[in-house]
Amino acid sequence: MHTNTLHFRSFLLLLAAVSIAFISVLMPFYAAIFWGGVLAVIFNPLHRWLLRLLGGQRPGLASFLTVLCITLMVILPLLFIAGALANEVAGLYTRINSGQLNLGQYYEQIVAALPPSVHGWLDSFGVGDLLSIREKLSTGALQASQFLAKQAVNIGQNTFQFVVGLGVMLYLLFFLLRDSAKLAPAFMQLVPLHEDHRHKLFQKFATVVRATVKGNIVIAATQGLLGGLMFTFLDIQGALFWGVLMAFLSLLPAVGASLIWVPVAVYFLVTGAWWQGITLTVFGVTVIGLIDNLLRPILVGKDTKMPDYVVLISTLGGLSVFGLNGFVIGPLFAALFMACWGLFPDALAMIQNGSQQDKTPVAPHSAASDQD
Repeated sequence: MHTNTLHFRSFLLLLAAVSIAFISVLMPFYAAIFWGGVLAVIFNPLHRWLLRLLGGQRPGLASFLTVLCITLMVILPLLFIAGALANEVAGLYTRINSGQLNLGQYYEQIVAALPPSVHGWLDSFGVGDLLSIREKLSTGALQASQFLAKQAVNIGQNTFQFVVGLGVMLYLLFFLLRDSAKLAPAFMQLVPLHEDHRHKLFQKFATVVRATVKGNIVIAATQGLLGGLMFTFLDIQGALFWGVLMAFLSLLPAVGASLIWVPVAVYFLVTGAWWQGITLTVFGVTVIGLIDNLLRPILVGKDTKMPDYVVLISTLGGLSVFGLNGFVIGPLFAALFMACWGLFPDALAMIQNGSQQDKTPVAPHSAASDQD
């Protein structure tokens, strides 16, 4: 084996070993690092605008002002909502545990208000046994509330870890914004692809990150806010909790927030609360339901929109593998997967063209040229 080849393979082995070791060191803060990178991509236009406003000579100050804007506009409101949500979850658990909020009883009231012909239809689907369904709903609601209360307690107990992660994210975000002009070309050079493919892949990465976070989160937040306000208007207990849950479910296409407001509207209608049921139905269909169709083309764009079934599967898969961070990581991996396979025909054509050029015979020199 040639000495240079042996040295190169040894270097690759060393590079792989130190890379794995470094990644293992960073894993406890993978969420902070991930969101630092995501926020850097999303707010890079704001950083460039502030840098131009400062004459292009003070990137550190522009990065500090950008991080300050992110803290005021994003992080502090989320912390406020999380604190209020934890209190509401605790109250919801207390009401369910004491029997004040009983989903099984609500289901029984809905079934009792339906005509007798519907009861036979429910029996054919195995959901007509009121006693059994009531017990299952009550048990499920109690277990869900216990899980949410436990998560709220865990967050409170891990406050120090959360603060450290938040500090790491903001610290990394500052330097990613300040040095973005140097870091982006350096990262691109590390990707062993053709230059055109590198540019397309990185452009797709930035576009998908902005579309997934900016578009989907804005849409989800809008639907959750409007749904929560409507629940507050209708004097439904736990309006903040249901609004946050609608916002979270809005990340899933096709079903979304309707999983929350439709059963409530049905309960109002079958129990005789006509104006509440009609108001919630009309509002859910005309306002909450149309937000996705109106805002998504503006915020996400037609070129970056993936099929709904890909978004649904990748979001659910990302949530199951990466937890809450998966609602961004899942669609991002799916988009990069589709982008890489979209580049595959071009890469294959380049390889075939290169092999054909290598096989092209070289024309022999003529005698006259040899004499010259």
